[in-house]
Amino acid sequence: MTNRLPARAFTREEMMRRVAMFSDLKGFSSGFSDTLVPNTHRTLYNVMGFTPPPNGERSPVGADAARNCAIQVAEGFNLAYVHCKPGNGPVMHNHDTSETFIPMTGRWRCSWNEDDTMHVEVGPFDLVSFPPGAARRFENITQGEPDATHVLMVIVSGNAPVAETTERAQALIRQYTPA
Repeated sequence: MTNRLPARAFTREEMMRRVAMFSDLKGFSSGFSDTLVPNTHRTLYNVMGFTPPPNGERSPVGADAARNCAIQVAEGFNLAYVHCKPGNGPVMHNHDTSETFIPMTGRWRCSWNEDDTMHVEVGPFDLVSFPPGAARRFENITQGEPDATHVLMVIVSGNAPVAETTERAQALIRQYTPA
C-alpha cells in the first residue's frame, strides 16, 4: 500500500509563495563559524528549505541565511546557492544528513576526510553527494578569473540538520577569532 497524496488544484497565490526569483534573493556572507578565517569568504543564498536547527545548533547554511530562507518548507531538504571567488570555500565540516554539491559555473574542488587529501574536481552540472557524517568542504578553483565569483548549488537533506566543524577546522577558527 502506498501513501499517495491526491492531486489538487493550487491557486496562483499559493504557488507564488513557492517561487523565488534569483534577483530578489538576499545573500549572506556572515553567520558562519569560519567567517574570519582567510579564504573562507562566500555568500550564501538560502533559496528553499529548512529553518535554523533547534537548541542553538549550527546550521549548514549559516545562521543569517537560515533565518532568511526565501521559501520555507519542511519537506526534508534545503537548496541554496553559494557564490565565491577562486581560492575560497568553507573549512572542513560535516552534517548529520547528506549534502550534495552541483557547480553551476566555474571549477570546484570537493574534498573529504579531515586531512583534506581526498578530493575530486568538478565543473558545471557535475554532482558530488556526501553521506551523513563525512567531513567535507568545497573550494572554488577556477583558473584565470581571480576576481570573478562562481556559483555552486548546495542541497542538504533534512528539516533542521546540524553542521559541525572538524577538530582541525576548529583550531583554525580559534586562531582567527578574537578572544
